[in-house]
Amino acid sequence: MPFAGPIWYEEYGAGQPILFVHGWCMSSAIWGLQRTVLSAQYRVISLDLRGHGQSGLPEDGVTGFGGYAADLIRVVERLDLQDMVAVGWSLGAQALLKAWPRLKDRLAGLVLVGATPRFSAAPHFPYGLPPKEAEGMRLKVRRSLERALEGFHRNLFVEHELDDPVVAQQVAEQLGQVVLPQSAAALAGLEALMEEELMEEALQVACPTLLLHGDQDRVCLPAASVWLAQAIRNSQRMLYAGCGHAPFLSCARQFNHDLLKFVGALHDRH
Repeated sequence: MPFAGPIWYEEYGAGQPILFVHGWCMSSAIWGLQRTVLSAQYRVISLDLRGHGQSGLPEDGVTGFGGYAADLIRVVERLDLQDMVAVGWSLGAQALLKAWPRLKDRLAGLVLVGATPRFSAAPHFPYGLPPKEAEGMRLKVRRSLERALEGFHRNLFVEHELDDPVVAQQVAEQLGQVVLPQSAAALAGLEALMEEELMEEALQVACPTLLLHGDQDRVCLPAASVWLAQAIRNSQRMLYAGCGHAPFLSCARQFNHDLLKFVGALHDRH
């Protein structure tokens, strides 16, 4: 079982590396519907951020997105990944933005899924959720992490998104493989989401970037990726109709097609 320090990761397949980074209170297990398909052509690596999945909490004293970025850098440098495509979902996308300065020379492209540079709304960024929503989630986590995450999982999807029983079963299986994070890690993630922003970091990104967003996302609003599309000069944005915050689960086939097309086009540019 591979670790880079206390950070657990796994890899499948061979070829150009694609690194997957999960979101808040999730783990590398959430990428199962991508791992199977993409590892037939590429080297697929996924990791558990600190305090999530099988990863421990590093004693580096770094908190917030700086800590998550350090986790990514640790794994990427351990494996010496080059010409890499990095895929980040939600909090994982923000971690990639934070890590950009250290990873830019190793990156061929970025894929940011359900992404925002700032989770909570502010006068200079009205495209986030009201701060009271994150505060409410923090109170729920302190009362019962398990119950809070049950509600969070429901909020990932919108009405009729999981009407197809086959899709609903696939989604349930993926979510069922995610073990509860440590409570301290859940609260630390919320703290980062509530307090930090990555707008300046987003403006620095120069590599080809694909922004993928559900058009009915209630967690990270679609308008946030409009902002990112304007901030990242070499970007393209695609919406998934009728999808919420996790299109890679509910629309896995189309998501995988779009991801493979993006990675293939990067290769054609060389």
